[in-house]
Order: sequence, then C-alpha cells, then structure tokens
Amino acid sequence: MRLHSLRVAAFGPFADVETVDFDSLAADGLFLLRGATGAGKTSVLDAVCFALYGTVPGSRPRTRLRSDHARPELRTEVVLELTLGGRRLEITRSPEQLRAKKRGEGSTVDRAQTLLREWSAEEQGWRASSKSHQEVGAEVQQLIGMSREQFCQVVLLPQGEFARFLHAGALERAELLGQLFDTARFGAVEGWLVEHRQRTEKSCQAVRGEIGARLERLRQAAGVDQPLPEDADEALVWSAQLREQAREEAAVAESAHAEAVARRDTAAARARAVEVLADRQQRHRRAALRAAELRAEGPAQHADAERLERAQHAEAVAPLLQLHRQAVLTERHLLDDERQCRALLPEPLAGLDVDGLSRAERESREELGALRTLLSAEERFRANERQQEQLEAEREDAEARRAEAEDWLAQWPALRQESVSALEQAQQSAVRAQQVEEQLADAGRRGEAAAQAEALGAQLASATEREAGLSRLAHAAHESWLRLLEQRLRGMAAELAEGLRPGEDCPVCGSAEHPRPTAAGPGRVTPEQEQRAEREYRQAEQQSKDAGLRLQELSSTVASLTAVAGELSADRLREAAALLEAEYAQAQRQAAAGVRAQEQLDRLAQEHDRRTAEAVRAVAAVAAHTARLEEIEGRQSELAAELARFRSASSSVAARVTELERIAERITYATAAARSALDAVQARERAGAAALAGARWEGFDGLAAAGEALLPPDRLAALRAGIDRYRAELAQVDAQLADEELIAADRLPRADPAADRAALDAAEAALRRAFASVSATRERCGELDRLSRGLVVELRRLAPLAAEHATAAGLAALASGTSRSNELKMSLETYVLAARLEQVAAAAGARLAVMSQGRYTLAHSDARTRGSGRSGLGLSVLDAWTGRHRDTSTLSGGESFFASLALALGLADVVTDEAGGMPLDTLFIDEGFGSLDEDTLEDVLDVLDRLRERDRAVGIVSHVADLRSRIPAQLEVRKGRSGSTLHRRGPV
Repeated sequence: MRLHSLRVAAFGPFADVETVDFDSLAADGLFLLRGATGAGKTSVLDAVCFALYGTVPGSRPRTRLRSDHARPELRTEVVLELTLGGRRLEITRSPEQLRAKKRGEGSTVDRAQTLLREWSAEEQGWRASSKSHQEVGAEVQQLIGMSREQFCQVVLLPQGEFARFLHAGALERAELLGQLFDTARFGAVEGWLVEHRQRTEKSCQAVRGEIGARLERLRQAAGVDQPLPEDADEALVWSAQLREQAREEAAVAESAHAEAVARRDTAAARARAVEVLADRQQRHRRAALRAAELRAEGPAQHADAERLERAQHAEAVAPLLQLHRQAVLTERHLLDDERQCRALLPEPLAGLDVDGLSRAERESREELGALRTLLSAEERFRANERQQEQLEAEREDAEARRAEAEDWLAQWPALRQESVSALEQAQQSAVRAQQVEEQLADAGRRGEAAAQAEALGAQLASATEREAGLSRLAHAAHESWLRLLEQRLRGMAAELAEGLRPGEDCPVCGSAEHPRPTAAGPGRVTPEQEQRAEREYRQAEQQSKDAGLRLQELSSTVASLTAVAGELSADRLREAAALLEAEYAQAQRQAAAGVRAQEQLDRLAQEHDRRTAEAVRAVAAVAAHTARLEEIEGRQSELAAELARFRSASSSVAARVTELERIAERITYATAAARSALDAVQARERAGAAALAGARWEGFDGLAAAGEALLPPDRLAALRAGIDRYRAELAQVDAQLADEELIAADRLPRADPAADRAALDAAEAALRRAFASVSATRERCGELDRLSRGLVVELRRLAPLAAEHATAAGLAALASGTSRSNELKMSLETYVLAARLEQVAAAAGARLAVMSQGRYTLAHSDARTRGSGRSGLGLSVLDAWTGRHRDTSTLSGGESFFASLALALGLADVVTDEAGGMPLDTLFIDEGFGSLDEDTLEDVLDVLDRLRERDRAVGIVSHVADLRSRIPAQLEVRKGRSGSTLHRRGPV
C-alpha cells in the first residue's frame, strides 16, 4: 500500500481545502509531520483512516468530523489517491452533515456519500467503480487485508498504541498475525479435522448402538434372560443357538396343532346335526300354537271385511260429496261479501239490483272524466301562488343585501388605512429581529465557551496539583530504586557466594574451590526488593507522564475556550444573551403580526370587490322580481273564476275528483259481489243434485249415509293390510303343519344342543391355542433370522468405521495440540503463526540491536504456557549486558518505544515479503520520540533512514524540535482562530 495524495475539505480543524502530495513529500523515504499541540497533526492520519474505512481511529463519532470553522457552502470531504494490490484507486468520502436549504430557510441533512474510482491505463483516465458504502468498504478492506483497528496498529501507530502488539497476549497476537498472513485456512483444517473426528465417532457410535439394539431385540424375540455377548464372534454363536432352539419349538407346536384340528372337526359335525333336529322340532310346535290363535280371530276378521267393502263403495261417491260441501261454503262466503259491499254504498244505491248498480257506475265514471280535465288548471293556480310567495321573499332578501353592502363600503377606507399602518410596523420589526438573531448567536457561542472554560478551571487546578504530586512521587520512587540498586551492587559478592556449591566452578573466577565465600551483611537488598522498587518507579513515572499529558490537554482546551469567550464572564454573557433573547422574542412577535396584517389587507381588498358586485346584483334582482309579480297576479284572477264553477261544495276540484272516485270504486265492488253471489247459488244447487244421484247409485239412501261410510285414508289402508296379513299368516302356518320333515322330527325325542355346543367350544379353544403357539414359533424363527442377518451386516460395517475413527482422532488431536506426541501442545494454525512471528522477531531484532547500540534484541519463544494460554507466540527481549531474557513489560518508556517501533518495522518487512501479504510501503509513527535521548534518537533515525532501500516511506508525527533539523522533508500544520492549514517545507 502506497499513498499518493490526500485532499481534505472542511474536515476536523481544517476550515478550507488542504492538499498533501505524499509522492513528493516522501521522495526521500522519510518525512516529518509537525505542528503545535492541537493544531491537527493527528487529523491528517484521521483523514487517511476515514477515506479507507469510513471512520476515524478511537471512539470519536463520525457526525463530528465537520470543521466548526468551515464556510456553510463548503461540503466536508476527503479524497485519497493510493495504490493497493497493484491498482491505483481514488476514494472519496463525505460524512453525514447539515447544509442550508436551497429553497426557503433552515437546514437539511446531506446523506453520507462514498465514491471509488480506478485509474485505467487503457483509457488513460479514471473509471467509476462503485458508489455503495458497503461495496467500497468491503473491496478496500479485502485489498488491504486488515480491519481498521489492525491498520491503525500496524500502519498508523497512533499515540499511546506503540507497545500494544509488543505487550499483547497470545490471543491478540494470533488474531493480528492471522489477518496479516492469511492463516485462516490452517484453522479451517483444524476445524475440519475435529468435525471429521466427530463424524467418524458418531458413525461408530451409531453402528455400535445398532448392534446393541439388535442383540437386545434378539434376546427379546427369543424370550430368554441371558447376558448379552460382548465379542463379535460370541454374538454370532449366540444368535445361531437362539435360532436352532426356536426351530425345535416350532416343530412341536405344529404337531399339536394338527391333533387339535381333527378333534374340532368331529365335534363340529355332531353339533350341527343336533342343532338341525332341535330347530325342526321347535318350528313344528310354534306352527301348531299359532294356528289355534288365528282360528280364534276368525269372526272379528269377517266383520272387518264387511266394513272394508262399504268404505270402498263410499270412496266412489267421495268426490261428488266434496264438491257439494265446497259449493255450500263458497255460496255462504260470497253472500257475506255482497252484504258488506252494499253497506258501504249511499242509501239510494244500496237497494238496487245488479242492472241498477251497473247504470249508477257508468254515470259516476262520466262525471269523473269531465272533472279531471280541470285538475291541471287548478295545479297551475297553486304553483302561481307558491311562486308569488318565493318572489316576495327573494325581493326582500335582495333589498337587505343591497343595504348591507352599501353600509360596509362606506367603512372600507378607514379599515384599509389601519391594516397598511400595521404592515409597515411589522416589516421594521422583522429587520430588527434578524439583527438581534445574529447578535444572540454570537453571544451564545461566547457564553458556552466561557461556561466550559470556567467548568474546566477547577479540573485544571486539580490536574496541576495532581501532576506536581505524581512528579514528586516518581522522583522519590526513582531515588529509592537507585539507592536499593546501589546497595544490591555493593552486596553482589555475597549474592553470588550464596549460589556457590562445592566442586562447581565459580561464575566469576572459574575456580572449583571456594575458601572464603563472602557472607551477607546487615541490610542486604534482595533481587526481588530491587525489582519491586523498579516496578514502583516505572509505574509512578508512567502515572506522572499521563497526568502531564492530561494537564497539557486541559490547558490547551481552556486557552482556546477563553479566546472564543473574550473578556466577559459566563454570567455576564448569559445576562446579555437573556436580554437579547427577550428583545428577539418581542421582535419576532411583532414581525409575525406583519403576516397577519398583510393577510388582513388582502382580505379587505377581496371583500371590497365582493361587496361592490353584491350591491349591483341586489339592485337588479329587486327590479326583476317586481315585474314578475305583476305578471303572475293577472293570470291568477282568470283561473280563480273558472275553477269556482266546477268544484261545487268541495274545497277544490281535486277533492271533488277524489270523492267521486271513491263512490265509483265502491259501486264497482258491489256490482261484482252481487254477480258472484248469484252464480254461487246456482252452482250449489247443481252440485247437490249430482251428489245425491251418485250416492243412490252406490246403494246409499242419501248423502248422510254415504258420508258415514267413508273412512280416512290411513284407517282404510290399515284395515286392508290387517285382513291381508291375517290371510297370509294362516296359509303359512297350514303349510308348516303339512311339512313331512317337521312331522317326522316332532315324533322323535326332544334334542339338547347345549351339551354338544359346549364340547365344540372346548375343541375350538384348544385349536386356537395350538394355532397361536404355531404362529408365535414361526414368527419367532423369522424374526430371529432377520435380526441375525442384520447383526452380521452391522458387524461388517463396524470394522472399517472403527479404523477410520482411530486415524481421524489421532490427526485431530495432533493438529489441535492435545495429542501426547505434540510435545509443545501447539495447534496447526499456532504453529504456522509461530513461524511467521519468528521471522518478524528476527527482522525486528536486527533493527532493535542498532537502535539500542547492540544491547537489546527481540527473541521468539515457543515455550509452553501455563493454563489454557497458547504456546509458540511468546516474545522476549535479550539483554546483552546481562545475558538474560527479559519480559517486554520490564522495558522503560523509551526502550518500549524503539522496541515496538522495531517490531512494527519488522512486521511490515515480513508482510511485504510474504507472497500473499499486502506490501506496506507507507508507515506513520505518531509521537513517542520525545522519550528518547539524543544518542538513541540518532540510532532510531538511522534505522528509519535504511528503509529507503526497500522503497518504503515513513512519516513521523512529532513536535520534537531536534527532528526539524534531522528530517528535511516536512509538512507543517499551523493553527489559527479561523482553522488550521497545511504547509510544505523543504530542508531547514
């Protein structure tokens, strides 16, 4: 990965557009990014990280990336041009931000935007690749091969993060190395081996479970209570014994079944013969008893036959009798209707006959025809009356509207002048409100800054006091450690003497004789006491440095807030803001009244036009209605004279028509009822004569006798069915008494089938038991054969599966580090990572030796760790002065810095040399050089200077003054009240 150029706009502290040409800046391989504290040096690295990953290092929110000093029209944007994986790319990102609306007032939210372009050598230009946040992020991260956190740790090396990888645990190192060197495939191999072992184990367990289940089913099928065999050969012999025993039991059961069948057949034949004889004897007895009962019912059956014959003759006359009864009922009903209709007629018409009623109906219809011709004239008369009333009301309404419109038009000039004055006053208030709003915004910013400065004042004082106290404690701890170290060195002879053993060489002089070993004196300092004092000093020193950084940060923040707030206090600024807010609210209310005044003026103009038109329309309506009323009054006088001649004593012609229609309708009903009653009398006389003739023809004296002989249909059917049933049953009983077989059976002794039936039931029960025994033995033999065949199949399946599982389990244990043959207990992926870490340690150790003037080198350790920790990912520092390996946590601040720097550079070298790794051609180192002395700083810069041989660029972010004269290529960040700016500087 190599950076070419960076352009930022309204980003972080940069208010305007700033550009960085990394190609020219890093031409010598080493450049310096410097500036005052808080100027924005780290923001340049934030912009690079934001372009690549869409977010910045640390926990700062993306929504606060926009510069507070930027112009409203300038959009926040970062454009980074770089080479990744041999592809030249341009990434443009803009965070979500507020902007002024293009139409109207207020602001709106601009969505975050991302654009990825790639340089095309064929087209000699940029070609758009994607605009999706997700697609761009996935493609960039795939090309880099690192997450944001890993990129910041390996490439950016920000403040406070130098020693993270140096002091990291095995899991953190494994995660980072796995991402950089793509060792996930080895972890996948481990996982596959474990899954394969689990699959083979499940297969073996399944087959073993099936074998056990089949053995258990064999024991159940055989019905034995024996322990199951454990060996495969024993299982096969045991199953063969069970099958042979079952076949012997089946042969015995089949012999018993044949004997039971013969006994059942003999008993069944005898039982059937006895049952036939008993049935014939019983049927002959029942027939004799029933014949006697039927002959006793003979007289009653004869009477029923005669009653049936008379009812059948009456059935022939029944239709005529029904017609006669219907004619009588119809005559009675129609006579009642005639009486009711005549009762509704006027007295002179009620006594007329049919012909008289017809004449009266004809005369009333003729009079109705003459009156109906006058109904339309009467309707026009009433319509004219209603129109006169409506016209009178409309004329009065028009008069009222004309008067109202003229009154309002007289008041209009005064109303308009009042609205115009209110509008002019509101416009002046709107101008004042805009002025006060600007003053109020400035007062709010200053008041907020003053309040924050005062709030941080107490923290600043506390931080100052804490920093001084921690500095004193660190100095005291340092003095105590040096004192203990000096005492230990003075007693070093006694310490060495304690380790001497008779016959062993002295580590100082080499002699095997120790005539006078030095004894430990009073107040001796042990190595543990000296190391504990050193740790306390290192811890106090680190706390003092942290407190100093916190104090510096608070001081810078308070200074910037004070510059914004000015000379007034927060209370004075709040009072001024409160006065401005009250004035602004008053101006806003007055300005809002202008809107209402303008609306009122517009309404008055519209109302003036409407009232003028209304007055004109009302005058025209009054004249038109007056002329129409005079015309209608002339026509009404003519119609009134004509209608008075025809309506007689009625209130109107329509009332007279309604009265005549009612009388004519009643006459019509009465005429029809009289004709129907006359016809009914004649029909009743004809029906009576026909019914009497039919009754006499069937042998009845009159209509009453024929009616008494009639029977209901259900009674008639029941009587006929009873007679037929009696005759049929009598014939059947006589036929049974004449049957020769029944007569012969009756002469024999009485049969008893119960004893023979009991013998047959006993024989059938014995046969069922024998058949059940045969079925059970046959089924047992079949089941044992089937289970034995399955047992053989499962035993054959188990052998290869067990061998495969043993192989899979051994490989999985070896790859996961749990096998006894894996002495270091190191997994496959950890083994590969350990090899890569060994390369990193070797590359870093060479640089660390130069930086430390030959004292320190990094060493890789594959020693087993305690507990569940990973082996093979350990790092230690070899101290050439003592010849011992030291833990990385025992290094001082400056030593930790150049050790972690050497490790980062070595990691970059190995990643670059790795065939599948991403070349890291650009590195940034953010702070840490202030902890180095002059000689060590010179050695570190020599190591960084050698990176030019690998065509790598290293950017140092620092404000250390000595670096300005040592590094010619510089990018300076200058801060100001209106934002920070970037300036390229050449050699000093």
